[in-house]
Amino acid sequence: MANSTSGESVAERIVRVLETFDADRSAQTPSDIARRAGLPTSTAHRLVGELVATGLLDRDDSGRVLLGMHLWEVAQRGSRALRLRQAALPFMERVQTRVREHTQLAVLEQGEALFLERLSHPHAVSNITRIAGRLPLHASSSGLVLLAFADAGLRERVLASPLAAVTPDTVTDPRELEALLARIRREGLVVARGFVEPVSTGIAVPIRQRRDVIAALSVVLPREAPTAGAVDELRRAAAAVGRVLAGPED
Repeated sequence: MANSTSGESVAERIVRVLETFDADRSAQTPSDIARRAGLPTSTAHRLVGELVATGLLDRDDSGRVLLGMHLWEVAQRGSRALRLRQAALPFMERVQTRVREHTQLAVLEQGEALFLERLSHPHAVSNITRIAGRLPLHASSSGLVLLAFADAGLRERVLASPLAAVTPDTVTDPRELEALLARIRREGLVVARGFVEPVSTGIAVPIRQRRDVIAALSVVLPREAPTAGAVDELRRAAAAVGRVLAGPED
């Protein structure tokens, strides 16, 4: 696609427009989008108009812009994430009926844990995770599992980067984090008390497709809750999801 005077392609600018939307900002004016995307107002208005015309964006009665249903429709077609979610959801529901707190599914995406699904009890402990939301790899239980089994290059980059403390219990020392990741690889799970929220404990295990770790399955419990039962449920569920994804043996 043609580049702008800044050297950006049209595709790159469209991505910047789409990335201005999130769960707390689901409707915006074109001027809001221009400011948040760092685009000239005229460029943002033109791109928004074209995206509305294709159905990737929509307008409400007040003229504000929203993500369009056609964007959701296109994203669902043949999506790797959709197949994983469909395979995992029945087993996540089984875990959730037993833990009655939060059960989550996450994948590694551009150096963060991206959450594809979350099941929650109405009276469950506090949990900041959202579907299609992201958390740092070094802080969340799902992220730690994904990082532990990621390629060595990504681990090295994370360990060499500043590790922000989400709470006082978040592991921010690179040597301590490296030791934690090694233990996760040995044991196949992590129990992270207070790493993301002081009142909560995250427990996560890897989901494997044959030998490759492709996702993390986790629960979030009250901080002082027993963990053994949840660990057993997660291990059984992750193994079952892996069998579904692997399909019949050759």
